[in-house]
Amino acid sequence: MKLPFISSEELVVGVDIGSHAVKVCQLKRSDKAYSVVCLGTAILPEGAVDDGTLNEPEVVGAVVADLFKNLKIKKKKVGFSISGYSVIVKKVNLAVMSDDQMEEHIMSEAEQYIPFDIKDVYLDFQDLKTGTKENERTDVMLVAAKKEIVDDYLDMLENIGLQATVVDVDGFALENTYEYNTPKTGNVALVDIGAAKMNINIISGGISVVARDIVVGSRQLTEQIMNQFDIDFDEAEAIKLGRLSAEDKQEELEQIFTTVCTQWVLEIKKAIDLYHSNYPDAPLERLILSGGGAKVAGLTDYLHRETGLPVELFNPFANMISNDKKIDPEYLKSVGPEMAIASGIAIRPSVV
Repeated sequence: MKLPFISSEELVVGVDIGSHAVKVCQLKRSDKAYSVVCLGTAILPEGAVDDGTLNEPEVVGAVVADLFKNLKIKKKKVGFSISGYSVIVKKVNLAVMSDDQMEEHIMSEAEQYIPFDIKDVYLDFQDLKTGTKENERTDVMLVAAKKEIVDDYLDMLENIGLQATVVDVDGFALENTYEYNTPKTGNVALVDIGAAKMNINIISGGISVVARDIVVGSRQLTEQIMNQFDIDFDEAEAIKLGRLSAEDKQEELEQIFTTVCTQWVLEIKKAIDLYHSNYPDAPLERLILSGGGAKVAGLTDYLHRETGLPVELFNPFANMISNDKKIDPEYLKSVGPEMAIASGIAIRPSVV
């Protein structure tokens, strides 16, 4: 597995496979900007994907294939991302050395950094080039992904005629699309809330310094609303997103939101506290919220009150070109937060 970094080659189609839905994004690069070719989502059956594991690869493959067909995507080279228990992202500090020396060192010493059997993982690294004349040591981002999980995705995509040339990590894909839209990143917390997991990636000076996945997500809210009010999934989703009024159940709804969202905030605060303890002289400037869970009614205001940080809902297409006749601008803006990871993958060039 090679984590891809920017080159001049053709772009892949970004495929983000979550526990609730598949998101697909195809971009085209011009001299000055990226343009949106097409994008779309498709719901997955319950349990088909769990914490990044393909429980039903044939079912997931059929959903991906149908989505490509409906979007009329002809390109076969794709990228996908992984997260959860199957991937470890760790920053280590090493003596400055050449790329060949570093690769040899990491391959021989990886077991001290990675809690998996090295034979069972794909390894990759990126030298962050933080060494100075005074300090001849550098930070290195080390990634290990379980071969079994990655190979399941590769096989599933191959079986529907697609070639995966990029394997990304959710947090890096999110960082990629954010930095495209905001070149001067400053010190920010990127928080992506999916149906079953939350990804937190804190960026300082253009470098990821805190990265973690937490097994909480917006499905918790939907399920609690369903159980409390004895309603079906679609109605619970509409209430969660503010599209449908809770009417006389507003007080009960607020209690559900408070209970679940407090858990989310605690996890976010833990990551922020860890950052501030390591970088006390570089305070966070804002929190950028993405993912389907980002659209929960009132969440941005709640996070602002609890963290004291300005909170922005992320739109990865804000600085991209699109054809208003082919893609409704309002739809593009609405779907933006949940397409953050897919668009971050779609910015990647094919490495094969």
